Amino acid sequence: MGISGLLGMMSCRPYLPRRTPLFRFLRKWGRQQLLKQIPSSTATPILRLPQGNFKEFHDNDSKLRKWKTFSSKELGIDIFMIPKPTRKVLNGLKKKGYEVYLVGGCVRDLILNRTPKDFDIITSAELKEVSRTFSWCEIVGMKFPICHVHIDGSIVEVSSFSTSSRPFDRHLDSAIEKPMNCEEEDYVRWKNCLQRDFTINGLMYDPYNSAVYDYLEGMEDIKQAKIRTVVPACTSFQEDCARILRAIRVAARLRFNFAKDTAGSIKKLSCLVSTLNKARLQMEMNYLLSYGSAEASLRLLWKYGLLEILLPIQAAYFIQYGFRRSDKGSNMLLSLFSSMDKLLAPNRPCHSSLWVAVLAFHVALSDQPRSPLVVAAFSLAVHNGGNMMEAISIAKSIGRAHNVNFHELLEPENLEVQTLIDEVMDLTTSIKNALHKMTDEHSVSLVLEMYPQAPASYLVFIPLVVYLKVRKIFECVVEGAEGVFVPKRGKVNYKCLALGDLPELRHVFARIVFDTVYPLDLNHTRE
Repeated sequence: MGISGLLGMMSCRPYLPRRTPLFRFLRKWGRQQLLKQIPSSTATPILRLPQGNFKEFHDNDSKLRKWKTFSSKELGIDIFMIPKPTRKVLNGLKKKGYEVYLVGGCVRDLILNRTPKDFDIITSAELKEVSRTFSWCEIVGMKFPICHVHIDGSIVEVSSFSTSSRPFDRHLDSAIEKPMNCEEEDYVRWKNCLQRDFTINGLMYDPYNSAVYDYLEGMEDIKQAKIRTVVPACTSFQEDCARILRAIRVAARLRFNFAKDTAGSIKKLSCLVSTLNKARLQMEMNYLLSYGSAEASLRLLWKYGLLEILLPIQAAYFIQYGFRRSDKGSNMLLSLFSSMDKLLAPNRPCHSSLWVAVLAFHVALSDQPRSPLVVAAFSLAVHNGGNMMEAISIAKSIGRAHNVNFHELLEPENLEVQTLIDEVMDLTTSIKNALHKMTDEHSVSLVLEMYPQAPASYLVFIPLVVYLKVRKIFECVVEGAEGVFVPKRGKVNYKCLALGDLPELRHVFARIVFDTVYPLDLNHTRE
């Protein structure tokens, strides 16, 4: 019986996406024929694409360009898969006579039958024309302005072909000359796609012509489960080093591999991410850890030399226990984030304070291992708002075995009530101290001195508002039961979780800790 059964109040089922084929072409080829295309030895399915309509252009420099148009219907994409607010914006611009497309990661995700995090529109209209079309619209951004259209309680981002372009590097000037016999619409779309980060994000979907335009062989890279930059990776990452973290995010979420050039450049240029401002780093880390692919993100950050820059305390932990760069095994830190991932998804994210709380909890437990009984009582006390006696009573009734693979957990012992209370209080204090270590440059530097092989990165990007929110999650354990606090019951309210609602954060945090220490199936966790 898990924490849900013990309390009768954590009945939330983890978000599990439907296991559907990578491409949904079942109507055309049939399920059995499609499954024959999946090599049994590969971790990521590699499937056959629909044929597509080819256009070949030969210019004076003997360059060959294969531009393809795919039927969105054959790809399994329907306009009603687009959220209603986005459809209203598309329809509003189309009725005015403008060309409109969905572009970027949302097209990729629709092809992969995944839920897009957001939907981006690009149009032939000028941004001023977009703002005149809708009653509540604002132009934001200085360097590359876009429109935020407020509609039905949502914000839809709209960019214009005229303002989304930027000057090309000199060595690309000749490469963007208009190919012979090329229609103007194709040329405009192609030039815009050339400025995308990765080929799989360079797809455009026209819902009115039921067409997906592919000018960069992005569909082939989706087929091969490959992430490849549009321009040479070294140039792309030096132009915008945030693309390094975006590459990690996409690879973690889709379980894709990097092209050789892309992988090499990520390792070579990983230090560039330290030049990003702290607000941008916090945003990128939130994208990595809050949307259901945190474990895979941490593994990739470690593999490519980024974890020691962004989360040096966690990198030191990997070093301390000999966790190799390409290690396929696990540890408690990765298991905690795996438990968190089961509760989240791209359309069901958490507030950033949740993953910071998980990090702080693990740092405290790694510094001073505890009895599983202490960890259980602590997580239950967090969940019920500080009712210590209830938490201890439930913790002592747990009959399930704990995961014995973690260095952070001591052998179980039957502690007296007062001793258990003291241990829980001490753990809470340790977590607050760990949180301070993670958010103070001097403290980070002192921690890293303990590990001579650890990287010397003192970068701290967690903002004060998140620090204070995390402290509030644990304050109830020390201060005692809150008079008006009602423990969270039932399913996760994802809207409240994303906004940082305190009962929701406590509910999910407790679930993550409990399910990690007392997993449902120990057969899958034993070495």
